[in-house]
Amino acid sequence: MSSLDTVRAVHAALPDGGLFHEKDWRISPRPFGISSALHEELDKLGYRLLLFLRACDQLYRLSVKGRQPGWVAEILDRGKPAELVAWQRAHGVAGDIPKVIRPDLILTDEGFAIAEVDSVPGGIGLTAWLNKTYASLGHKVLGGADGMLQGFRQILPGGDIIISEEASTYRPEMEWLAKELNSSSAGPAWRVLGDESCDDWQPRIYRFFELFDLPNVPAAGPLMESAVAGKVSITPPVKPALEEKLWFALFWLKPLQEFWRRELGERAHLALQRVIPYTWLLDPEPLPRHAVLPRLDAQSWAEVAGFSQKKRKFIMKISGFSEHAWGSRGVVVASDLPQAEWQSELESALKDFSHRPHILQEFHPGRLVEEMFWLPGMDGLRPMRGRVRLCPYYFVGEKSVTCGGALATICPDDKKLLHGMRDAILAPAGVAGVAQALPTLAAGG
Repeated sequence: MSSLDTVRAVHAALPDGGLFHEKDWRISPRPFGISSALHEELDKLGYRLLLFLRACDQLYRLSVKGRQPGWVAEILDRGKPAELVAWQRAHGVAGDIPKVIRPDLILTDEGFAIAEVDSVPGGIGLTAWLNKTYASLGHKVLGGADGMLQGFRQILPGGDIIISEEASTYRPEMEWLAKELNSSSAGPAWRVLGDESCDDWQPRIYRFFELFDLPNVPAAGPLMESAVAGKVSITPPVKPALEEKLWFALFWLKPLQEFWRRELGERAHLALQRVIPYTWLLDPEPLPRHAVLPRLDAQSWAEVAGFSQKKRKFIMKISGFSEHAWGSRGVVVASDLPQAEWQSELESALKDFSHRPHILQEFHPGRLVEEMFWLPGMDGLRPMRGRVRLCPYYFVGEKSVTCGGALATICPDDKKLLHGMRDAILAPAGVAGVAQALPTLAAGG
């Protein structure tokens, strides 16, 4: 089959109504190829991120109990309703973490950097469809044709997928996912529901909404009451602390290094240090006279506000619990701003610290690639130079973490924020010359 026939076949295979509400993308004639070395790193990353999220949960709980610094939980709880914080502390189960872990990896000349880890990720159904579609056309894809479906079935063997109005763009992909799961299973069914309350929820619930959106989710109160009564289990768990991006800042803080080393183990700790960008918590508290901000060689944020554009190789983000904290919203590329605007943005973020913490993160530019693409109406394929965000999906079982597949988003080379924009190429990841399925990693090794 020619490349042009492939892209037309991919387009023709789209389900009625598409996979995203009123969104499309540039179609690639092949999976995005990754090196065998990157494949090996992805093979190990899922278990390391499992350890990381378990350690995050443990650190928060120990901070609440006074066995780790109390300011950790205090910062993580900022800006959140008191009743939600109380619910997390009273009913959150130790070690209960999101069962789908999706890191956003920026592919660089040296390897990759983890921009963030998403606890309520979109793209599960889309990546499942891409894997299945490209595999049916003879291509090898990471995780295999059904890896995403098998992974989701592992974490939710039948149940209800509840999608809020805020996340309704993703409803078509989840409806396709549920339909596929139901067509290949004789057991409990999967349903996709809106965020309204329901009289007959199934015992297992997949929460497809961020916790900042709770006031706008009519089902939230009854769901949480049902969870307390033991009638339903909810994943991702109702733990707003785990939806914060400031964990990367806590990961680098000197007072917490011994905790991370102990909880992660020496090997995983060093491996994550190589791929988690150095991150600062934008805390306005003045430093002692003899102190400097690590790696910035500045004695205050006022000095950082005066950095030249060339020196500002940073991304600034809202940490979480905000409608601006997902997608590319609430993200500032510091080097793109004029001096006065950069100073204003930094000062505003520092003022928000009491109720909406921000982080500053080293910016790692993605390496350039060239891929071919097609859109309906084009006579042939065209080349595009771009940068890649790679999103592997790890599914967490009781004794293992499995990679079901990976979504490559290739954005035009003039874009610094890499996300699923309309003019991006979306494709499954694949490795030439390897077996289709990634191995399952034992949770103890």
